[in-house]
Amino acid sequence: MITKSLSKVLLVNILGWKFEGELPQIKKYIIIVAPHTSSMDFLIGRLYLAIAGLNINILQKKELFFFPLGNILKYFGGIPVDRGKNANIVFQLTEKFDNSEYMTLSLAPEGTRKKVTHWKRGFYYIAQKANVPIVVASLDYKRKVVGIKKIIKPSGNINADMIEIKNCYKDVTAKHPENFSVGNI
Repeated sequence: MITKSLSKVLLVNILGWKFEGELPQIKKYIIIVAPHTSSMDFLIGRLYLAIAGLNINILQKKELFFFPLGNILKYFGGIPVDRGKNANIVFQLTEKFDNSEYMTLSLAPEGTRKKVTHWKRGFYYIAQKANVPIVVASLDYKRKVVGIKKIIKPSGNINADMIEIKNCYKDVTAKHPENFSVGNI
């Protein structure tokens, strides 16, 4: 695991990134991070989380969890997910939240690094069913800022909540701006 001090040297001193907002001091939540247009997003996010002292979970297809790779993925917070058409990922993750004292699940609402106009909504359904808040985070390459924008408790009105979430990203610049869209707000 990369240390907090090495992460700070890399992200702040060498790459020149800053931070805005604070991670919540709560035991369980989903953190959504956008824009996600580059593999560099993962590195910046990982360095930030190391500085913040936060261990996160990320979803990965279950087929990757074979020996020895599976052990490595689990060590770095990987959660194997069955993505088959009869699999209920919301149920799988709600159960994982229910059985964990602490859990932070990190997801990219776009679901891909390619440009999409319709964001995935699974993170919302998981948060709603598991009764956990959504932390809205961003990577702004123009300003070189990792930001915590707001914390949203799902209201049950997904359309209104998605508008509120997408509005957080209106002024955020992706690494590859041509691949980022909040779609219709």
